[in-house]
Amino acid sequence: MATVASRNGVNVDQLVATVGAVQGDPNVAKFTFRARSSWETGGRNKGEIREFEHAGTTTTQRPEAFELIGDEPPVLLGTNAGPNAVELVLQALAFCYAVGYAYNAAAKGIDIEELRYEVEGDLDLHRFLGLGGPRAGFSAIRAKGWVRSTNATAEQLEELCQYVQDTSPVRDILANPISVTTDLVVLA
Repeated sequence: MATVASRNGVNVDQLVATVGAVQGDPNVAKFTFRARSSWETGGRNKGEIREFEHAGTTTTQRPEAFELIGDEPPVLLGTNAGPNAVELVLQALAFCYAVGYAYNAAAKGIDIEELRYEVEGDLDLHRFLGLGGPRAGFSAIRAKGWVRSTNATAEQLEELCQYVQDTSPVRDILANPISVTTDLVVLA
């Protein structure tokens, strides 16, 4: 397969080499990602994302942590200093779809001129507030994408959209049950 150095801002040669490396050693595909949160006041938290493990080794590729502020809107007693946790989940799905689309389009030789996603989710606070009711999380999530390409048919772009949904780690996390364990250390 002939490749070009970059398509859609993706180094296609490196992408192909990464796929080959995973085919040659399945451990190359294994990651453990981390996020930290420190409560500040009210609904406000400071988040940090820095190191992750790749193939059993902690990365040093990020000299400084990414810092995020999470908060609640005033209607939920926050100060609006940042998005709330469920909004970040929706953003994570939008990011994941966009990365998957751009990378897979590059691998297929599709040039993307414009790509954007809007994601919304329905949530009922009854359970969160201790009032019973439906599940605490989203009852439905809807995503809509827009894409413009200079060299692909609508059918190719729609097939790619389905492929991205089928292979999206964030969509998989949201759509399928996973084990979540929580430990608590009580500080003296």
